[in-house]
Amino acid sequence: MKNLYIVLSFVVLSLTVSAQNKNTKAADKLFNRFEYVDASEEYLKLIDNGKADAYVYKQLADSYYNMFNVTEALKWYSKATETNQDAETYFKYAQMLKSNLKYEDANKQMQKFAAVAPNDSRAKAFKENPNYVPSLLDRTKLYNVKPSDISTEKSDFGAVLYDNNLYFTSARNGARKTYGWTDEPFLDIYKADYNADGTITNASSVTDLNSKWHDGPITISADGSTAYFASESYKEKIAEKDKKANAKYSQIYLFKAVKNGDKWAEITSLPFNDKTFSNSNPSLSRDGKTLYFSSNRPLSVGGTDIWKVAINADGTYGTPQNLGKTVNTEGNETFPFIADDNKTLYFASSGQPGFGGLDVYQIDLSNGAEANNLGKPVNTEKDDFAFTFNENKKVGFLSSNRNGNDDIFAVSPICGVDVQIVVKDAKTAAILTNASVSILDDKKNVIATEMSNAKGEVNYSVACDRPYLVQASKDGYEGSTFAVAKSNGQKVNLDASLQPIDVIVTETEIILKPIYFEFDKSNITQEGAFELDKLVQVMKNNQNLVILAKSHTDNRGSDQYNLSLSDRRAKSIGHYIVSKGIAADRISGKGMGELEPKVDCGKDCNEEQHALNRRSEFLIVK
Repeated sequence: MKNLYIVLSFVVLSLTVSAQNKNTKAADKLFNRFEYVDASEEYLKLIDNGKADAYVYKQLADSYYNMFNVTEALKWYSKATETNQDAETYFKYAQMLKSNLKYEDANKQMQKFAAVAPNDSRAKAFKENPNYVPSLLDRTKLYNVKPSDISTEKSDFGAVLYDNNLYFTSARNGARKTYGWTDEPFLDIYKADYNADGTITNASSVTDLNSKWHDGPITISADGSTAYFASESYKEKIAEKDKKANAKYSQIYLFKAVKNGDKWAEITSLPFNDKTFSNSNPSLSRDGKTLYFSSNRPLSVGGTDIWKVAINADGTYGTPQNLGKTVNTEGNETFPFIADDNKTLYFASSGQPGFGGLDVYQIDLSNGAEANNLGKPVNTEKDDFAFTFNENKKVGFLSSNRNGNDDIFAVSPICGVDVQIVVKDAKTAAILTNASVSILDDKKNVIATEMSNAKGEVNYSVACDRPYLVQASKDGYEGSTFAVAKSNGQKVNLDASLQPIDVIVTETEIILKPIYFEFDKSNITQEGAFELDKLVQVMKNNQNLVILAKSHTDNRGSDQYNLSLSDRRAKSIGHYIVSKGIAADRISGKGMGELEPKVDCGKDCNEEQHALNRRSEFLIVK
């Protein structure tokens, strides 16, 4: 993302002072002032004049990194790491390699990073799962992403929808002075109309809030009466002087504004702003009780962290609290957005395992769960950030530089249903582990099969508004099928209770329920398989049993046809039993056709009598 002003919030970047010299003074001054376009040109002049060293290569690479110029950053990080042993340089090099889809090379740099900084949470995460990218690529697609018609050729980002008003931050005002970090105009807050057909029109500057400095992003209260937004501390006439650089540096502050008619008024600086650090990217919970923001304030885990602060009923504020290491890393975490449920947080991170650059993550703050990468197409190898979602309209917005510039993208959820199956003993309600559980679509195609865990659970994510079937089986139990009704996105909890196998065994045969076949076919159906599993269990429990499976038909059809069909079915039964681990010499099959009717009714058989004759028998041979 090119607008790192908003991400890093003017944190003063640490330079290796011992490596600076009179040759780098001009370039370093520009770098310290975050004017990376001009700084890169000065560092290139040093290289052209033969005055380059590892420090110059690193500074040049960092300049391109901050501008997200992947090609040039890769070129100069390659030179810098030939002699530079700085951990963060290795990490940034790896990020740029991932952004260029060079995952193996990125892993090599991450190995160097982990060797230099073994206690860094990013290093630990890498060592635990160095080849995590394929698993990210295999994740279920959660959202559709498409370009938004609100984007321009300038930077546009941080869109958030309240009712029918879309607020966002943009550098589209070409008449204003440009900023040296991006060589673009300063940022302003804008508002546009979000129409019923999803189009966005009438974008205009929110002049009540904008200044001659950077302004935005913004968050609005549920009733629309209060806004919190980011702007520079210049608004409060606060700046840090750097005599060496002959410059002033602002911090990013958070401000509150109150709606007065159609105007925003009573703009006040929040009391926890400070001239030594920055606060930015606010997101207000829908209940109005908590403000989330990013900051490089003291006790941050990394460069910028996600923090929260309580907003009390009397309008005062609590003490800002860091969200901890489930969210924050030694990298940068920024652009928090708290969902309408007041517990789901979306944020961008360069330190959590991702595709490269910034990725968007989701975390449930109520249960201590780990942060979850939203996968593609929300995330790419570029910078992806500022994810917001309007629950009422089921539409979200994402910012990304995947097309070379910070743009706003529209996000629509792919409706999914979480199905949790718990397998139990139907008689004792005991949890059954290692049961085979399959989920099938409405055409009985198996989508996936998993084994139940220690809690008897299997979890599946499937599409909305479709019926499904769940098949569960376990040795010693009758397999069974359970219907999963259509759902519009609500979680489905399914109790899959299996009956312990209780088979009637006489001196001469084992009596099962009918083994059904499809018309004119001899393959075993799932229902038939469940019943045959009972026979398998009996044979496993009685190692000396030898069984003859006899298959019969009714008297419809020719004698030869019925004999051939029943023989194929009998042999299919034998093959199935053998496939379950029973020795082939313990099971045989024989087709009897219509030779041995159970009800000898001749040509006058009714449907019930035909069904009784159309049977399988399991005779005990030994």
